[in-house]
Amino acid sequence: MSNPRTVPQDDYLGEFHVYAPHKAGLPPLRTYFHELWRRREFAVEMSRAQVRASNANTVFGIFWNILNPVLLASVYFLLVVVLSRGAARESWYFSYIVAGLFSFYFVARSMSGGASSVTSAGRIIMNTAFPRLLLPLSAVSISFRRFLPTLLVYAAIAFATGTGIPPTAVLAIPMLLLIVMFATGMAMLLATVQVYFRDTKSFLPYVTRIWLYTSPVLYPITFYDRLPEALQVVARLNPLYSLVGGWSDLLVRGELIPASMWISAALWSVGVLVVGALVFISRERDFAVRL
Repeated sequence: MSNPRTVPQDDYLGEFHVYAPHKAGLPPLRTYFHELWRRREFAVEMSRAQVRASNANTVFGIFWNILNPVLLASVYFLLVVVLSRGAARESWYFSYIVAGLFSFYFVARSMSGGASSVTSAGRIIMNTAFPRLLLPLSAVSISFRRFLPTLLVYAAIAFATGTGIPPTAVLAIPMLLLIVMFATGMAMLLATVQVYFRDTKSFLPYVTRIWLYTSPVLYPITFYDRLPEALQVVARLNPLYSLVGGWSDLLVRGELIPASMWISAALWSVGVLVVGALVFISRERDFAVRL
């Protein structure tokens, strides 16, 4: 990233910015984030262009974006019904899987889009001076645009299955904010890693699939109470245990989650966001050379 320096000109010319690269480490963060905010429309238009390019704003694109996780939820629900005779017979269980899959796929898409956001924008990086942080932010924006319609689908499924929308769903809103923060931090981290290790995106689908099976998406967080104590400790170290598990419990089961889950979710979200942003900003001056 470069540090903008405003140079006054004649009245009819207005002003322009001269960019001088920072030598090492972090640039002046106040100036950096001011420039990031000033270019926010650039990120919005970039995300819109990428959504149009992927046909995600067409009727069939939106339909498949919603149908895919619903079909997966149906498959997982049938498998769990066959393999389990516990919670799978509860009326809320299918809604629980759908809610968990929708939120999980938002995180997974943010990670995948963030990983390729810098390496796929080589020409823009080489020819345009702007805060590179806009690239992974744009990827997260695209994933969130695809996530929003799924909330309406979930509401329809919840009422169709008799689950309904409990009062605790209001608390799912701040939990969703924490999920967005976590996904943004992961997108920044993976965008940086992908520049140096180009096979990162190739391995990412396998990592996210394993992460899906080890997170409270197919099973509620109460399932983990049946595990041995050592495995319970490991399971709770998973950031999605508190984030996705808390989101699903608040949205579907109508149960308040303990304060420890809120604290864990907040620590993971804020920590990953801050670390991801600092790592990305500190290395972005090297991107043009690596690309």
